[in-house]
Order: sequence, then C-alpha cells, then structure tokens
Amino acid sequence: MARKKASGKNYQSSRNGKSQYSRSRNKTVETREIQERFLIVCEGTKTEPNYFKSFPVPKDVIEIDVRGVGKNTISLVKEAIEIKKEDNDYDQIWCVFDRDSFPVKNFKEAINYAQNNDIKVAYSNQAFELWYLLHFNYRDTAMSRTQYKKLLTKNMNQKYEKNSDEMYEILASRQPQAIKNAERLLEQYNPPDPANNNPSTTVHLLVKQLNRFVRK
Repeated sequence: MARKKASGKNYQSSRNGKSQYSRSRNKTVETREIQERFLIVCEGTKTEPNYFKSFPVPKDVIEIDVRGVGKNTISLVKEAIEIKKEDNDYDQIWCVFDRDSFPVKNFKEAINYAQNNDIKVAYSNQAFELWYLLHFNYRDTAMSRTQYKKLLTKNMNQKYEKNSDEMYEILASRQPQAIKNAERLLEQYNPPDPANNNPSTTVHLLVKQLNRFVRK
C-alpha cells in the first residue's frame, strides 16, 4: 500500500536512522516515498537480525526496522507491542522466535497474544536454523539444535557460523526451494499445532513479504 501525502507532513529519515514526519506550514515536501514500513522484532540479537537486514530491498521504497532484543516468546511479543505504541505507523509488524525448549503453554500464548494484537509471527520449531536447512533439502523429522548445525556445515561445505552476516548471500540462490519446502512442511500438519509440529516454520511467510520488494 503506497503512502499518501498527509497535509502538512513529509516522511523523512532522521539522524538516528529512524523515519519520522516533519511539518511544514505551507506545503508538503516529500523526501522519501516509502511504500511500506516493516518492524521485525527478533528473539536473537545476531542470527535473525543479520539475515533480515541483508535483504537487497530499495531503501527509498521500503523501510525494514530490524531489532534483536534478546527476549523470547511472550516477552518478545510484549516488546513488539511497546514499540508499536511508540510508533503505530508500521504496515507490518513481525515477531521472530523459536520453540526451543520453552514450555508449550508459553509458545502457544505468545502466538495467540501476537495475533490478537495484529502482529505476525515467523516461528521455528525447533530453531531458526531449520529455515536455513530447508534451502538444501526437505526435512520432516525432528532434530536438535546440534543436528541443525552439523547438517548445515555439511551442506554448505564450510563451517556454519551461527552469527554470520553472510547467510542471506550464501543461501540466496536456493531460497525458492526453501520456500517450497517450508510450505510443504506446513501442509502435512492438519490442523496445525505450532508448539508440537517439529519440525515446522513460518519464516518463509515473512521472506515472501520482503521478496515483494527485492529487485530481480
């Protein structure tokens, strides 16, 4: 949805990198024509933020505000809600978190809490690395975090570095296959039960939204 000019306002970037409105008495001067603003609040402080910050999107068309806050499940969703209260001009707000070993109750409540507050969830059961693995093969058997890392190292022909800022580039050519594998994985769960569907992920849903702005 393209942004319309608002009377007496223009959308511009502040010194700290955040977009804001500035006012003018006589006319509106548009310094950035942002079509959509995304807020992506991540459980991890490096792995997920580094990946999403690497999407090659035109910054004059889309703004991606990625934050790695080091919180999980319900506390992560609460953080996103607080940010939303401070700036309610985001078009899409996403929380990115893992099932890990958190109680089923917490995981389910976090997803429901997010949905009830118009926040989308890109979850992974068990871990975000499942999304990476799906770039290489379709997998529908439960795995531990240790297995994820070993398989990634094998498939990549190089040691997997968890906090690498090169993962998007390394995997980009395989991304279409990863999306197909993630979709196929979700289809096998009917009805879906994210907390117990191991493995499963909805990271591809966020990826597909960002891909709308990637210039081929």
